[in-house]
Amino acid sequence: MSLDKPSQGATSEECAARVMDTVPLVMRFIRSEMRAHKAAFLSIPQLRSLAFLNRSPGASLCDLADHLGVTSATASATTERLVQRNLVQRSHHPQERRRIVLNLTDEGKYHLQQSLDQTRTHIADLLKGLTAEEISHIEEGLALLKNVFEQTELNSP
Repeated sequence: MSLDKPSQGATSEECAARVMDTVPLVMRFIRSEMRAHKAAFLSIPQLRSLAFLNRSPGASLCDLADHLGVTSATASATTERLVQRNLVQRSHHPQERRRIVLNLTDEGKYHLQQSLDQTRTHIADLLKGLTAEEISHIEEGLALLKNVFEQTELNSP
């Protein structure tokens, strides 16, 4: 394993470049791992849909489409397949008849959780080769990144 050491005193631009290089690599690994486990019968957009609905119960079809970066028609087709597999429940909004509300079923939660647990275990196995100090550095960096990007979500419309 080659260690790409960060430079001391890196600028915010250099740090941003490192984030943009690293996050997609990590996300590709996570997606690949999640597909490799019990949820292998699900596509990446379907897994992303389940994860989004787990974080945002009661989301609308438009919310899901925005998250996936697809049209409402594509999100509707993805949702339909998940509904047919009893992983997502689709219902009408109580006050707005034309609005669709999406929620995970117990089976959907189970499959998502299984996939997340197995992926987390594999990541933990990869991190076992690091020292306690290296793990602490990763934890500190991730906490800082989470704080920065949570602020962008709080400030977005």
